[in-house]
Amino acid sequence: MKKNRNHSPRVDLNLNVRDLGVSATLAIQELSNRLRAEGKSVLRMGLGQSPFPVPDPVVEALRANAHQRDYLPVRGLMRLREAVAEYHHRMSHLPCSGEDVLVGPGSKELMFLLQLVYYGDLLIPAPSWVSYAPQARIIGRQVQWIDTSEHFGYRIMPEDLEAECCRDPGRPRILVLNYPNNPTGLTYRVEELKALARVAREHKVILLSDEIYGELHHRGQHVSISRFYPEGTILSGGLSKWCGAGGWRLGVFVFPQGLRWLLEAMAVVASETYTSTSAPIQYAAVRAFQGGSAIESYLRQVRRILRTVGRVCARRLESMGARVSPPEGAFYLFPNFAPVADRLARRGILTSADLCRLLLEEAGVAALPGEAFGRPPQELTVRMAYVDFDGARALAAAKDLKEEEPLGEEFLTTYCGNVMAALDGIEQWLANQGSAHV
Repeated sequence: MKKNRNHSPRVDLNLNVRDLGVSATLAIQELSNRLRAEGKSVLRMGLGQSPFPVPDPVVEALRANAHQRDYLPVRGLMRLREAVAEYHHRMSHLPCSGEDVLVGPGSKELMFLLQLVYYGDLLIPAPSWVSYAPQARIIGRQVQWIDTSEHFGYRIMPEDLEAECCRDPGRPRILVLNYPNNPTGLTYRVEELKALARVAREHKVILLSDEIYGELHHRGQHVSISRFYPEGTILSGGLSKWCGAGGWRLGVFVFPQGLRWLLEAMAVVASETYTSTSAPIQYAAVRAFQGGSAIESYLRQVRRILRTVGRVCARRLESMGARVSPPEGAFYLFPNFAPVADRLARRGILTSADLCRLLLEEAGVAALPGEAFGRPPQELTVRMAYVDFDGARALAAAKDLKEEEPLGEEFLTTYCGNVMAALDGIEQWLANQGSAHV
């Protein structure tokens, strides 16, 4: 078992902020946009933004509520909180009510507030999303990275959590569990969730279960760990990924009753910072969480497209020599180019940052280095988001095909052309490295 790494010593808060850069995912998007504005060809596999439009019923609800202008309660519109509670009861059999729900301007903001009001260490499996650790660092919290194994799909194993908890028994901790996972696109098995829940319960670890991609499980089979550890799990979700509404900035937390004090503390801080979330967005979100046949049909097609694109991308990358697991959810791949490390080293490519820099400069493909997600710099892992296509157009075309009918290469070439072009560019670039002079 690898040793945990403490990446966040308690130092002066101002130094913490001064030393931070712009979030890696946002930075790569801004750079890609700037290069495109300069007339350069950039295929964007950096920012993980859903390519699909917001479902029509939700857009209609926003349109109908555009006149809503009043400040809403800090905790969120009660109709929305009740809709969120009913959604989780329907999907995960979670016994909760609107009183257990907190609404915020994006789950990212709610995660920040949680760390602010809860004094404890943050446990993060490596790799993980780029903003968990910087948020802790801004606040001055300790971060313990828990190394995971590529062999086990980068999932945290129960013995890893047990070992961390035994290092200092009784220490307050929050474990972030994100699945389907960003950056790997992989997820947990039910037995793994049950085992993690047992360890968390034994050591009284609070789980922050970031299930923002839950509805994007490619088979529609997401299972929440809250089923197995309801008293210690805070569920995090929102509209950004499954509903294609990242720019709407609406996130939700669902708390167990025993952690109601945390909800209340976060609401106090919210009242002094963002006050409340946009009123029209909250009214429209009620419709999103109510679900129904139109939204279910939308999700089936979204999953179908992402499942097809993800598997084709994985096969192509494997054929280029990378090690990569086919994604099971979300819209990410996390290939490891270690098998071609010698070829890359001849160009001076020794880190994942080197690799991504040259992919952008020479192949015109924007991707993010594994280092940004907590992996060692010398590990040649790269996060690729396969979302650079017109999701509305792809959805319309998929609806014209029978649901049991597979979406073939012709469909991907026609409707997901930029993603296929990015793979072609990476393949050609890698082939060129074999003939590069030392």
